[in-house]
Amino acid sequence: MRLPDADGGWRTVELAVPRDWQPHPVPHTSRIAFAAAHVIVDPRLENVPGAPAGVDWEATLAFRRHLFAHGLGVAEAMDTAQRNMGLDWPAAAELITRSAAQAREHGARIASGAGTDHLAAGAQVPLEQVTQAYLEQVAHVEGAGSQVIVMASRHLAAAATSAEDYLGVYTTILEQVSEPVVLHWLGEAFDPNLAGYWGSSDVTVATETFLGLVRQHAAKVDGVKVSLLSAEHERGLRAALPEGVRLYTGDDFNYPELIEGDGTHHSDALLGAFAAIAPAASAALTALESGDVDTYRAEMAPTLPLSRTIFEAPTFHYKTGIAFVSWLSGLQDGFAMVGGLQSARSPLHLARVFELANAARLLPDPDLAAARMRLVLDLAGLRA
Repeated sequence: MRLPDADGGWRTVELAVPRDWQPHPVPHTSRIAFAAAHVIVDPRLENVPGAPAGVDWEATLAFRRHLFAHGLGVAEAMDTAQRNMGLDWPAAAELITRSAAQAREHGARIASGAGTDHLAAGAQVPLEQVTQAYLEQVAHVEGAGSQVIVMASRHLAAAATSAEDYLGVYTTILEQVSEPVVLHWLGEAFDPNLAGYWGSSDVTVATETFLGLVRQHAAKVDGVKVSLLSAEHERGLRAALPEGVRLYTGDDFNYPELIEGDGTHHSDALLGAFAAIAPAASAALTALESGDVDTYRAEMAPTLPLSRTIFEAPTFHYKTGIAFVSWLSGLQDGFAMVGGLQSARSPLHLARVFELANAARLLPDPDLAAARMRLVLDLAGLRA
């Protein structure tokens, strides 16, 4: 396969022999592992910026079965599914209901995002309205039979003037949830609208506020997912968590070492990257279940360059790479996204994603993947 370089040249990539990845139809036991899954659109619907999300439900749910088959749970209706970037609440609510039912059928784990995105985008609303919006979505997630992930809220970030404002809203939520939840701290790299979350732009100060909340309500917190892309911060935070509260890594740059752990503490996983590398992640976690750390490392190693490329700046456009790998892998018929987000990455970036997915042997039909890569290059006017 000939791939373009930024300097106008071309490089040749040898297509890798497909690997026969082994299924793991029950949840992994070495670590709790969720893949934050994307949605697949119906090409007959508009799916242009500002239009309601038009989801291909059959293909979207089939992708979740692909994740279940590798022992992964699904983190549903999260930012990977384009929450706050095209997936409106009516579509997210239906997605949660459908996906939770399917998870029950397959005996798989599912946790789903509850936020405030049914409020008008950009609206400045009082804290009481933010709290009520959260509670409405929490009720829907619990009613669907899914664990709740309390997502970071743009509306809360806009309304809050102090750490106490955040603590007040989250305390009300935690006092009313039926089962322990996952608290999600989404960093500025993933959503610039969330800068200064927890009441401070100083991460150390914000972390103390966050930890105070978790410690006070530890019985209602299953775990925390912190997506700040700092392995050092994550190691410090997980060591400070109350006993029984998990750290679900959201670090798509450093997940192999964080999941492996340091001999005292380890991270579980709730990662967008796992949607792209599900077979390899499953093989690594299977090795970890038998205590084979060397094989775990060997399985994870080829996935890290791919993940770091998919999540490179601007990081919030990583969703395009997740959908692209799914298309290259034959898990969806078209490369199209809610809001037209397939255009958010350049052809050269997509060529690097193709090259690294190929190197990790994650393309089950290399000829199909190469043909699809050529379509992208042809459409861009790039011909060797």
